Amino acid sequence: MCRVVAYYRVSTAEQGRSGLGLEAQRQSVLALCQSRGWEVIAEHTEVESGRVDDRPQLTTALHRAKVTGSTLLVAKLDRLSRSVAFLSALQDSGAKFIAADMPEANELTVHIMAAVAQAERQAISRRTKEALRAAKAAGRKLGNPNGADALTRAGKGNLAAIARVKAGADDHARDLAPIIADIQAHGAASLGAIAAELNARHIQTRRGGQWHPSSVRNILARISSTGTV
Repeated sequence: MCRVVAYYRVSTAEQGRSGLGLEAQRQSVLALCQSRGWEVIAEHTEVESGRVDDRPQLTTALHRAKVTGSTLLVAKLDRLSRSVAFLSALQDSGAKFIAADMPEANELTVHIMAAVAQAERQAISRRTKEALRAAKAAGRKLGNPNGADALTRAGKGNLAAIARVKAGADDHARDLAPIIADIQAHGAASLGAIAAELNARHIQTRRGGQWHPSSVRNILARISSTGTV
């Protein structure tokens, strides 16, 4: 079953207090979930202007979707900002996204971001080639005099890959640190109790699996090593 984190937004405090617009958004989200057999595991409501990019509830919803492997679901695409800042936050979060009024918006968003990234890559490539041609015309010697074999022998490629894996594990630990702290604050002291509560909250391990005492021990050690606690 697909799990979703619902995000609702109204643009004024008056609408937030009265519920104007919120109920319609919620009904739209629930209708889509019921029709497709999806489970809503969390709901977040923001009372904010659409022109403001600083949205703590959206940040929380994206984080919840990421750590649970869920999809962020909104009622209408315009409930989110039209700014690039939101798209950047969505991309950086790693969370999946869908809008109830336009389910294909998820793919559309990805295509737009991919097109922009492709255009930027082409521009960078063009500027790099132009710079290299200019340097060559000026008589400067280009390239690594030792060649790629020297780097391979030094094992730098492997070191870079290891560094990327470690960075990803550290990021995951930082994401989970506040959640585990909250679980511990509510009385879960043993590794087994923490694992059970993480599973109950639909929080996934870095590889998308279930938690066990051993994996909790490992994540606590990783959190400690990152200096998060």
